[in-house]
Parts: sequence; C-alpha cells; structure tokens
Amino acid sequence: MKRFMSLVTIMIIACSTSLSANSADLDKGIFELNRGEFKRAMEEFKPLVETGYAPAQYQMALIYQNGWGLPKNKEKALELMSMAAEQNYADALFSLSVLYSEGEVVEKDLEKAFQLMEKAAKKEIASAQFNVGVMYANGTGVNKDFYQAAQWYKKAARQNFVLAQFNLAGLYFDGNGVEQSLEQSYLWNYIAAKSGYVPAQKSRDMDEHKLSVKQIQETREKAEALYANLVEQQELKAKARAASNQLFN
Repeated sequence: MKRFMSLVTIMIIACSTSLSANSADLDKGIFELNRGEFKRAMEEFKPLVETGYAPAQYQMALIYQNGWGLPKNKEKALELMSMAAEQNYADALFSLSVLYSEGEVVEKDLEKAFQLMEKAAKKEIASAQFNVGVMYANGTGVNKDFYQAAQWYKKAARQNFVLAQFNLAGLYFDGNGVEQSLEQSYLWNYIAAKSGYVPAQKSRDMDEHKLSVKQIQETREKAEALYANLVEQQELKAKARAASNQLFN
C-alpha cells in the first residue's frame, strides 16, 4: 500500500481567462491587488461587480474573505463567491467547494462540496480534477468509487498535475480501480519524479526494485515520451492563453 496525497485547497494554477471587454479592467484590478494596493484594486472591481461580472465578484469575495484593505466579512465573501459560482466561474466553484468542505464560513456540506468541485473539474481545471479523484477515492460527499477516482486522476495527470500522477501510480500499484500494473505505477511515479516530487522519487525506486532491467528500460522510454508530450501540451496552452490575453488588452 502506498501513501496518497489528499485534497488540495488552493488553486494551483490561475484557471480562468476572460475574453470579455471587462478583462482589461479586471487585469488592472488584479495587478493592483497583487502589489498590495487594495483600495485601487477595489475601485477597478466594484463597477464590474455591479454589472454581475463573475471574475470581479470572485476577486471581491477574496478581498472580503481575507480582509485585504477592509475588515473581514465572511458573509459578504460567501455571497459574492456564490454569485460567481452560479455563473459557473471555475475559480469560484473550486473555492466555494473548499468552503463547504471546511465548514467554517458556511455549514459543512460534503455533498455540495463534491458537486461544486465536479463542476470545476469539468472545466478542465487540473487541481479540481485531482480533488474529485480524491473525493471518489475516500468517499467524500459521494459513494467511494476507485474506478471513478482513477478516471479523474488520469485527466489531471495528463495535464501534468504531479499529485494526480502520484496518486494514479498508487492505484496501479494496489490495483484499485484499474488493472494492477507495476509498470504503470513505475511510469507515473517516474513522470511525477521528473517534476522533483520527492515522494514519487521514493515510490519510483520502490517500483524499480521489483522490475526487470528490460521492464525498467521499456517503461522509462514510454515515460520520457509521455512526459515530453505533456510538457509540449502545457506550453501550447500557455501560448494560447497569452495570445488570447493580448487580443483583449
């Protein structure tokens, strides 16, 4: 039995890009927010919030939640987060799911948390896909289902999300939700280890001791090819996002 990573509770990647005329003002607000100019950031966000613009609602929710430049207001943060989530804004879906999982700002509701996280996952958010996999693996807010856990881990793993690669390797090692395969366990541990993830490096070495020289060589070649493809796809997506942002700035 191998060790698994549990839920991530912060967005690993900025997961949503805006293609509306409001995106330039939103970007200005985020720029001010990131350099600690909270009042200026709010000046950019508030007119957008009034128009019902989900990305701005989400940013203002974070401001109220964290007390950036004003007193913390959990109720207002929840209201704005919920408004953005109702528009299926991925960041808000993810963050609201976490709030329902933790049960501090709103009454704990694991089923609701799962539903929100699944919606975010369906928007191709790797961290959300990983979390849905964890929820299925643990039976959190949904019936335990290792097959579904494996499917969601695979989606995130193919976006080069290291924690999903590591957990997927563990499923292959134990044969939970997938056909047991030491080679597949080694492959995904090998790929996760290339990102510098120490637990995967240790698991990779454990797998290696149980494989033949031929199996190690063949699996390494497959892993290297797959990893190169994953990195290439990431780079292409990053270029596409940058090109989209330039069009609307």
